[in-house]
Formats: sequence, structure tokens, C-alpha cells
Amino acid sequence: MKTAAILLAGGSGRRMAGALPDKVLAPAAGRPVIARSLAALADSGCIDFLVIAHRDDAQRRDIEPWLEKTGWTPARAAWTRGGAERQDSVSAGFAAIPDSIETVLIHDAARPLIRPGQIRELTDLVNRHGAAALCHAVVDTIKELPEAGAADPVFLRGLDRRRLRAMETPQGFQRDLLARMVAFVAEHRLAVTDDAAACEALGHPVALLENPHPNPKLTTPDDLALIEFLLHHVS
Repeated sequence: MKTAAILLAGGSGRRMAGALPDKVLAPAAGRPVIARSLAALADSGCIDFLVIAHRDDAQRRDIEPWLEKTGWTPARAAWTRGGAERQDSVSAGFAAIPDSIETVLIHDAARPLIRPGQIRELTDLVNRHGAAALCHAVVDTIKELPEAGAADPVFLRGLDRRRLRAMETPQGFQRDLLARMVAFVAEHRLAVTDDAAACEALGHPVALLENPHPNPKLTTPDDLALIEFLLHHVS
């Protein structure tokens, strides 16, 4: 099966307070963060086509030199503008994928520690089950509040962390399923924080691949310090 990857590099340009100006272009141990995702996708050997959902022309100009440096020729890559929300960027990226592609992986460029082996394993799971997502076990004790943002003392409900998983990317889907997901999210005006949520909304099961390696998402300067430490000290 031919496989494509949608690499989410930027959306509307909005960011939370204290966030990096452009996290995917931040230097991490000598290379921009996005270059590490580009290299991992190329080195996996299972991605036939790449779509980069970028924020604006300036960001695209800064990313472009790293395509061929990480193994991507212009014939195997396309660009699309990211949208105001995650689902808008995914929809735009999906529209840019050639008709010959049968499987699609979606990856946040702000997760630079993804490894080629996990990409290959995830692709295999998608081809067998239709949908798959990378995740890791939750190690903290998690409590559920009776209402969001409660400031006064409340009765807490403990959740069984043995059943909890924190979702990562890539997440992958067979083309026909992803097409239905994109249409469903648009029709019902859903806001989803990860792509598996759209799959859940359709009632389709998702195979989980537990990642034994750290794969944090870069948002703040503290995250960048952690990622640089991991790049230097974790094999």
C-alpha cells in the first residue's frame, strides 16, 4: 500500500502565552525541530508522499531547504496552508494527497523525537486495522473534577491509570476512513485535539501502539530544553 504523511507545521499563528515564536523552526541540537520529523519520516522507508501544512510563506521558505537535506525530493512533497484549527489543517493536507495513496499518517512537527521504527510499526497497524495511534501509559495519579476549573474544595474521582493512555503522533488511517472522518468533523463542526477523536466519533476502533521512547510535544522553552537533553543523552 502507498502511504502518505501529513506533517502539521503550523496553523493560524495563534499561540499560548510563553510559547516559542515558531516551535517547528526552533533549533534542537543543531537542526530545526521540523528537520528531525522530516528525517524520521524519510528514514522509515514507508512514506511515499509528504504534505506539509505550513503557517505562511515565511515559514515555508525556512522549511524548504531542509526537505532535500532530509531525503525529500520536490516530486514527493506538497505544501498546503494550515488552518485556524487542527481539523482545518488536516482537511487541507488530505485534499493535497494524490489519489494513489491508500494510507495516511498525521504527525505534529512539534514532536521531533519520533523514530523511524515507530513509523513503520504504526503503518503496519493501520494497514491491518484501519486506524492506529501512538501513545504512552500515564504514570501520574489522575483525578477528575466534578466541574472544569473548580476553585473551592471538591469531591474528587480517581481514575484507574492502568486504563489511561496519553495520545501522541503519528496517528494513521486508511484513506477511505480518513475521508469519512474529515467530512464528519466538518459536518458536525467538531473541535478535536487529536485525530483519533474524530475516529471515535465515527464509532471506528483505533489500534494503539505504545511508544517505549520519549516523544514529547514542544510548546514552551522548557520543553525545548528537555528535548535537547533527550537528543544528547537518550540513544
